[in-house]
Amino acid sequence: MRAVLQRVAEARVTVAGHPLAEIGPGLVVLLGVGKTDTETTCRQLAAKVARLRIFEDPDGKMNRSLLDTAGSALVVSQFTLYANTSKGLRPSFTDVCEPARAQELYERFVAELGYLGVKTRTGQFGARMKVALVNDGPVTIILEA
Repeated sequence: MRAVLQRVAEARVTVAGHPLAEIGPGLVVLLGVGKTDTETTCRQLAAKVARLRIFEDPDGKMNRSLLDTAGSALVVSQFTLYANTSKGLRPSFTDVCEPARAQELYERFVAELGYLGVKTRTGQFGARMKVALVNDGPVTIILEA
């Protein structure tokens, strides 16, 4: 499982021009699911996302987590995080989880964040989405579980 985290002041997702979800301060989580991912992977990555200390404390140091700040997460599925570009100019997606199982694991990841107490909103799995965000910092972290 791969995730790109972007610390944001706000973010929103639209599908076919219609607003789907929005958050205030927190994280946009672009989530890719690989062939070997499991429910355990979801739990481990969700715990890391919820507890990763990338928000500033009163002294301006990145010492607070999403849970500490009561921030929200906007989780957007993004299979292209598993693009293999080692040969040629056209990405290969052979390491991507098949869609039905990927959706199950995506939903499990979102549920795990919720169990931990993170207010979570989502994009629409498999849809063509527009994601708008105001990156705060900017702070962008790549995680792999």
